[in-house]
Amino acid sequence: MTDPLIISAVLAADAQDDLDAKRRRWFPSDRLHVGAHITLFHALPGERLEELQGALATLVERPRPSLHVGEPFKMGRGVGLRLQSSALEGLRGAIARRVADDLTDQDARRWRPHVTIQNKVTPEEARRTLETVRESHTEYDTQVDALALWHYRGGPWEAAGEFRFGS
Repeated sequence: MTDPLIISAVLAADAQDDLDAKRRRWFPSDRLHVGAHITLFHALPGERLEELQGALATLVERPRPSLHVGEPFKMGRGVGLRLQSSALEGLRGAIARRVADDLTDQDARRWRPHVTIQNKVTPEEARRTLETVRESHTEYDTQVDALALWHYRGGPWEAAGEFRFGS
């Protein structure tokens, strides 16, 4: 059995820089294996690599999706920022239909797009961070530049392809 695959959305550079800075500030450094990201799927079968590469290459033959980076929210032992993008939700739905028989319970659930800026901390620390982020964060609009496919190797992710919109 091959390692599972992750699909994420790649943000426009200014939004990526902003969210990476927030993540570096609040995410426990010993757990910071990847930068800020939008996970569309957490664990697709590695055996479907070539099929998914082809599907993603076709799905990005359109303009870049708009994305709203919204309000912060508490995530149990962390903090995230809510995201809104009907275009990205539609793309995720198209991929989900293609791999429906192979979705894990987590990936089959209703998708709630977000960026995690803190995780695996005490509830008290998460509450303090949420208060700070609520005071300092301004919602904004940006775009998704690409979809990325990754091999999950138990820590850092290994790139398996990046598929840019409109190319």
